[in-house]
Amino acid sequence: MMDWTDRHCRYFLRQVCPDAFLYTEMITTGALLHGDRERHLVFDPAEHPVALQLGGSEPDELAACARFAATRGYDEINLNIGCPSERVQRGAFGACLMAEPQLVAECVRAMKAAIAVPVTVKHRLGIDHIDSYEFVRDFVGALAEAGCTTFIVHARNAVLKGLSPKENREVPPLRYERVYRLKRDFPQLEIVLNGGIASWPEIETHLAQVDGVMLGRAAYHNPWLLAGAGRRRADVVRAMHRYAVREVAAGNTLRHVTRHMLGLYHGAPRARLWRRILSDPARLGRNDPALLLEALTAVDAADTVTAAA
Repeated sequence: MMDWTDRHCRYFLRQVCPDAFLYTEMITTGALLHGDRERHLVFDPAEHPVALQLGGSEPDELAACARFAATRGYDEINLNIGCPSERVQRGAFGACLMAEPQLVAECVRAMKAAIAVPVTVKHRLGIDHIDSYEFVRDFVGALAEAGCTTFIVHARNAVLKGLSPKENREVPPLRYERVYRLKRDFPQLEIVLNGGIASWPEIETHLAQVDGVMLGRAAYHNPWLLAGAGRRRADVVRAMHRYAVREVAAGNTLRHVTRHMLGLYHGAPRARLWRRILSDPARLGRNDPALLLEALTAVDAADTVTAAA
């Protein structure tokens, strides 16, 4: 999720869930080859296991970027060809590459030859009006022959023209059965399902059919969905306070940390109070990590009042 799952977000989600496999936002090969590579690739060791998600279409460039990431210690390199954004299409990568399975296969081969860590692919069921199961089956088959063994499948088509990225997450119908069928047809492959999943009952239903489930915006807006039994929000807040102290001391801005934490109390009676405190411009302007403890004290006090009443 571009501009969302940065390193601060991933560190926060790791505090919520010790076991989830985390993915970076999609980073283009151009950004790594010609931009601030350190800023794009840096991550905290606590994030493990963590995958770098790449966008690109040139095998040699993808191989070079995969080497950068493997050297930094990423646990997986994921090639994202599921993004339908027109901004991405102008760079000739993303979902439009599903029309060129042999090129994608060349990219996979080049990346696998360059690194020892797993290379995976994230994709859609199809593009535009190409709406047959055979299309995605043959696409997966071509990449499997190139050596890819893990596929993260967004269970919708991507509409390349006429729909925004947001509409592409809502308008094309979800077809979970086609992802299940991929697993039946390719039992040797790891098939992970993505798209429209927002609850544990849904997760459990899908896990009966496929090998894994990927959550995106549902986990961002309601991160406590990922929390296991025995986890406490207060412990997460205190851990993030310690992290924020470190980040601010290094010259970073508190706002860049707290913006990912607004959904921590999603669905709880004190959710609005939590969001209001963490969004207050005057408080954020002080750039003081104590704001997190202030917000925690406020929501705890609200709980105490509610219980006493």
